[in-house]
Amino acid sequence: MKIYLIGMPGSGKSTIGKQLATALELAFVDLDDEIERVLGKKITRVFGEEGEEYFRQVESSQLKAFAHAEVSFVMATGGGAPCFHNGIDVINDTGLSIFLDVRIETILSRLEADQQRPLLAGDDRRTKLEALREQRLQYYNRAQFHVVEPIDVDLLIQEIQTKI
Repeated sequence: MKIYLIGMPGSGKSTIGKQLATALELAFVDLDDEIERVLGKKITRVFGEEGEEYFRQVESSQLKAFAHAEVSFVMATGGGAPCFHNGIDVINDTGLSIFLDVRIETILSRLEADQQRPLLAGDDRRTKLEALREQRLQYYNRAQFHVVEPIDVDLLIQEIQTKI
């Protein structure tokens, strides 16, 4: 069983993913952490030195490697992973996709002190987040599960258990 959490940066994919993995007795994978491990540097540095397209290629490669591996897991994808290089198709073809749909206000409060998000660097994060959400919703809405804030993790676990 492969479970992929998709959604905006700061939507809680890593936090909820760890809880799901524990409850379902599956491994937890943070795709961004795996990319940093493979490249040996932080994503912000990769964006700065190599550019977004290079990052997206590595992200896609890592996503596909996990998707086609003979392992079960709960994965917190990067916010853009479903949106580039047919990522949402890879996700839906190999596992269960869950869109964590969280309000912009919640994301802004969660990311207030976080300066490690290259696509949200600088001023006017609200405008950047709204534009990013608008671009990505067409991919996020293709998820098999759509969970809207507030997210009840226990209920989500029950729903997943009925599906597997």
